[in-house]
Amino acid sequence: MPVASQLFRGWPRTKALASSILLPSQHQSHSAPVPHQAPPRHPSLSWRPQPPSRGYRVTPRLHSYTLTPPQVNSILKANEYSFKVPEFDGKNVSLVMGFDSNQLPANAPIEDRRSIATCLQTRGMLMAVFDGHAGCACAQALSERLFYYIAVSLLDHETLCELDAAVEAGRALSPILQWHKHPNDYFSREAQSLYYNSLRTYWQELIDLSSPGEIPDTKEALLNAFKRLDNDLSLEAQVGLLAVLLLYPGLTPLSSRHLALRLTAVPPLQVGDPNAYLHYWVLRVAFSGATACVAHIDGSDLYIANTGDGRAVLGVQEEDGSFTAHTLSNDHNAQNEDEVARIRAEHPPSEKKTVIRQDRLLGLLMPFRAFGDVKFKWSIELQKRVLESGPDQLHENEHTKFIPPNYHTPPYLTAEPEITHHRLRPQDRFLVIGSDGLWETLHRQEVVRIVGEYLTGVQQHQPLTVGGYKVTLGQMQGLLEERKAHTSSAFEDQNAATHLMRHAVGNNEFGTVDHERLSKMLSLPEELARMYRDDITIIVAQFNPHVIGAQRLEKQS
Repeated sequence: MPVASQLFRGWPRTKALASSILLPSQHQSHSAPVPHQAPPRHPSLSWRPQPPSRGYRVTPRLHSYTLTPPQVNSILKANEYSFKVPEFDGKNVSLVMGFDSNQLPANAPIEDRRSIATCLQTRGMLMAVFDGHAGCACAQALSERLFYYIAVSLLDHETLCELDAAVEAGRALSPILQWHKHPNDYFSREAQSLYYNSLRTYWQELIDLSSPGEIPDTKEALLNAFKRLDNDLSLEAQVGLLAVLLLYPGLTPLSSRHLALRLTAVPPLQVGDPNAYLHYWVLRVAFSGATACVAHIDGSDLYIANTGDGRAVLGVQEEDGSFTAHTLSNDHNAQNEDEVARIRAEHPPSEKKTVIRQDRLLGLLMPFRAFGDVKFKWSIELQKRVLESGPDQLHENEHTKFIPPNYHTPPYLTAEPEITHHRLRPQDRFLVIGSDGLWETLHRQEVVRIVGEYLTGVQQHQPLTVGGYKVTLGQMQGLLEERKAHTSSAFEDQNAATHLMRHAVGNNEFGTVDHERLSKMLSLPEELARMYRDDITIIVAQFNPHVIGAQRLEKQS
């Protein structure tokens, strides 16, 4: 087997040498998605929509259908995936017992992505949720590439040298990531050579910057990986790295400055060119955007690297058995006063009133940190130059045609993550990573309560409240009977993320799942669903308290 085919198992095989190292090495889902039957049409039903977080507010006419419980389950479970860490000698010696994940689209196609992988050449596990906007291209690229950038950032100098020497000599190597993917989570075939060349340039620079015996710092590795990948997304779109690799097959890795100079004589790819789609793709990636919330778990060390408004929340079990939420990330948006102050400090006082308008960056973008989104990073001149030389398809994209208002001192946006470190304790039972579509519908404490009760099988009922509504005794009795019925069927889901998603979409004002509401929300046509909710992506990782406790005692002794 060629070198590359054993090193990175994530990107499919092509004829190129570089791409031959990018093959999938992953655990597939235990069950394929189950298609649901087309629901019968019923008269239109209406209820109050929630304003979307990204996009323009529209007042649509609502048409929905009545779904049966099996149809609801089919939709909710179509993208669920579960993985349990294997046991050794009948014991689970891993701190992470396993994880559940799921996605529910509102956009068509869904703009969220998820990635989970085990680091094979270092230690630990990576989990991430990516929330795209202005299309799915940037989120898709992150889901394929970011973990590799993190993984090589965590390699020591000696391993990096061995890696590069083996690739150069054509020797076989072991993969550095083992992916855990649902069959619907795909890798793009066309871009693998491009991705590989950028990654190899990065690890060669890491070799130059590191020293023998130096142990990489996890926080610094996460920071560098985020910033470097965002820089590569921008560079690939600017200089047409694909065109260079095609026109100069023997080209060795160059610095971005030299690469840009070399490309001044490279003509743009034409639509008829078989590689024109890839040229179009790298521009789509750069002009769209995505937030990223990444968890790296290595022993009892949990790191969260967050860029944007995804969120990571720890479920902590108290002595009385109840669960409390411990937030490990900060939202980078207008509700974060530190973010608002940071952005205003980075631009002249004359822009104080325009840099953030209507709680959006330049009045347009809700997350204040993101990958891609070069319309908020490049100069106006560079944007025009790239668009003029780009493929015709790019001009059909409305998002690329405009320049943000009051655009004077770019860049306005960064992909630099905010990194949090937490030392896991026995009472830390699980981690929930979710896109903002989850947190817009459920409070973090409610999320932790729902997941905690699901995992333990014990429900901690709070006094039934009606939120100021006037109810009769008969209505109250009905609510109590409804809650009792819900309790008996609460654990039908085999996936914690699915169970949480059912609550996120179907909860009524009394905090219980209303099947009628759930049916309405899931039966909305594609063109209307985004007006009522966002894409939802959830990862729930469950920790082993016995292993955590044993590790803490070992370190103390």
